[in-house]
Amino acid sequence: MSQRFRWGHVNINVSDLDASIGFYAKLGFEVMMPSIPYLNVEAEHWKTVTPAAAQALGIPGDVQARGCILQLGKGFPKLDLTEFSKTQAREPLHNTDRGIVRLCLASSDLQADHQYLIDAGVTFRSAPTACEQRMADVAVCVDPDGTLIELIQIHAHRWRS
Repeated sequence: MSQRFRWGHVNINVSDLDASIGFYAKLGFEVMMPSIPYLNVEAEHWKTVTPAAAQALGIPGDVQARGCILQLGKGFPKLDLTEFSKTQAREPLHNTDRGIVRLCLASSDLQADHQYLIDAGVTFRSAPTACEQRMADVAVCVDPDGTLIELIQIHAHRWRS
């Protein structure tokens, strides 16, 4: 059977697009596109989301937004950041909730990356912690809106086949 799907993007709704771009830059992301063309939004100016996109996403038809597409390296998935006006935002999900609760980024030196991000002012929920049989070390930080970002260093040689 042929592969039907491939990675596209992960979307994170934010309360302050500029602050979030700055945060994700600390994690190594860069702006790939200062807009999200299929939504008719751009980073610099508030624009009304297209009616078709609003209907497809289940958001009000008159909502304005700002947004951009970030990338970590040149591959996929991309990260879409969107700031909406006139919406009733809820708190981000927590690890005990259902649905997508965190974004995970791999590190080859979690201790050094943790220290770098602490020095850059990033807030952590947990310092690097060794998991079961030290198969991985994990730390969790939060973006400006409380979205959980897991940083993981895999120790593949400790995994059983």
